[in-house]
Amino acid sequence: MNNEKKYLFVLFILLATPLAYAENKLFSKQSDEPMEITSNRMEAFNENKLVVFSGNAMVKQGSNVLKSDKLLLYYKKEPDKKEKVGTIETERTGDLEKVEAKGNVSLTQGKRIATGDEATYFRDSAKIILTGNAVLSEGKNLIKGDKVIVYINEDRGVVESNTKKQVKAIIYPQEKKKAGN
Repeated sequence: MNNEKKYLFVLFILLATPLAYAENKLFSKQSDEPMEITSNRMEAFNENKLVVFSGNAMVKQGSNVLKSDKLLLYYKKEPDKKEKVGTIETERTGDLEKVEAKGNVSLTQGKRIATGDEATYFRDSAKIILTGNAVLSEGKNLIKGDKVIVYINEDRGVVESNTKKQVKAIIYPQEKKKAGN
């Protein structure tokens, strides 16, 4: 193998390191389902413990889907863990800490959909906070506010507004089906 091929191989290993050690549990601490991420581009910044997916970025785990223009995955720094790649020693990436979604954010969780301009997913607390034109909807029902908080493991959400604007909800009564129809 010539030096150029060795360099490209080591570069590939270094760029792939954050993904290889990520805990594939974006939407739930308890989930064993794989996390699938797609985008037009991926960049890894090992020193910053950051991986950026841009251009039609989407992460899916089970029936949960998070879409945005750009996804930034941040990992906890664990300086004690080191791993050798060839003759180069690199710091091993730790657990997923948080994910930031920027631009045209949409979170789908079953029938519930939350949208906003930006979102941050905090893995330790298993919640996603959406801001900027934040809307939480289920079927025809929707609630608008400044901030939508979705608690992933609790099947609940919270919509908040600032003091100048109130939360606005549009709720449609459920139609009861008559027996025999």
